Amino acid sequence: MATSSTNQVYVYKGVDKKGKKIQGEISGSSPAIAKAALLKQGVKATNVRKKAKPLFGDGGKKITPQDIAIFTRQMATMMKAGVPLVQSFDIVSDGVDNPSLAKLIKAIREDVAAGGGFANALRKQPKYFDDLFCNLVESGEQSGALETMLHRIAIYKEKTEQLKAKIKKALTYPIAVVVVAVIVTGILLVKVVPQFAETFSSFGANLPAFTLFVLGLSNLAQEYWLHFLGVVGVSIFIFSKLKQSNKKFRNLLDRLTLKLPIVGKIVYEAIIARFARTLSTTFAAGVPLIDALTSVAGATGNSIYEDATIKIRDEVSTGTQLNVALRHAKAFPSMLIQMASIGEESGALDEMLDKVASFYEESVDNMVDNLTSLLEPMIMAILGVLVGGLLIAMYLPIFQLGNVV
Repeated sequence: MATSSTNQVYVYKGVDKKGKKIQGEISGSSPAIAKAALLKQGVKATNVRKKAKPLFGDGGKKITPQDIAIFTRQMATMMKAGVPLVQSFDIVSDGVDNPSLAKLIKAIREDVAAGGGFANALRKQPKYFDDLFCNLVESGEQSGALETMLHRIAIYKEKTEQLKAKIKKALTYPIAVVVVAVIVTGILLVKVVPQFAETFSSFGANLPAFTLFVLGLSNLAQEYWLHFLGVVGVSIFIFSKLKQSNKKFRNLLDRLTLKLPIVGKIVYEAIIARFARTLSTTFAAGVPLIDALTSVAGATGNSIYEDATIKIRDEVSTGTQLNVALRHAKAFPSMLIQMASIGEESGALDEMLDKVASFYEESVDNMVDNLTSLLEPMIMAILGVLVGGLLIAMYLPIFQLGNVV
């Protein structure tokens, strides 16, 4: 019989029918159930305890949002081909390379096979399936259109992950180059510059001001580099904790991000794309507009727009049209407002929002490509100034000595 997804793995010690001491592992919903199962196998358990989780996880790969998007697409394809739901889980899990994802799919499959329902099985895995995902699946189950709903969710997840990847691409490249530049500069200051300093000490002449400045930086780097790393580490830790627990700090950070040159516009248009895409998907699934806006608020990825969406939801709940509430929020572009107005008048709100989402997703894609092209020469110039400046500072005294000779 299939085990429930609530079963635990227990480590036991005991004796068999011959009185030989044995130990091993067994699954069960409680220690008592595990002991009963062992007795049926002829093992008298002397010690049964829950298996401890490994300190660094279960050894499997981490399950990413991209994995969930692929899983959703595969399930939609299986069901479109007429494969029964439970059998679809088996086919998808067998073709998965990530052991952790395969284990997750099998747990969901067992719940569904036991009659728990797809949406209920997903709700038992909140780490990977949010309320929006579960509500959409539940809507598909209730309407008898699960295949269509999975297809819509797959498109939504794919578009969302593509958008996230574009934002990461825009931010990761310059950050990585700056980090490398700082590391290279640090190595030069700690390891290379001191070698020149020993040579300069035998000159017996005044050194250029620029060279003295770099030597001073080198002395600071040699003496306090551990302190510097400690301050950076503590700062990152405090920053992450504040971002998680302090709403005011998170609001400030999100507001500042939107005001950044170039990057701020990319983030802004990505937020609008996510807003339109999520609202289009939920509304097309038959979710009431007020409930859809609740889901959209959490999907914007920005606390400023999350609060704005909640205010819009509150206005719509009192009978205000969506386009009017959007205009009152004063945070959304006129294109979104106008398309929402057309959609409400024509009864095709989901289609209009889908067009808005596609427009802004394409805009983000173009801006990211342009940003990368713009940043490459700027970053090369910064690296040239840092490394070249250090080299010039070290060779200036040598040049001056050559002129004197």
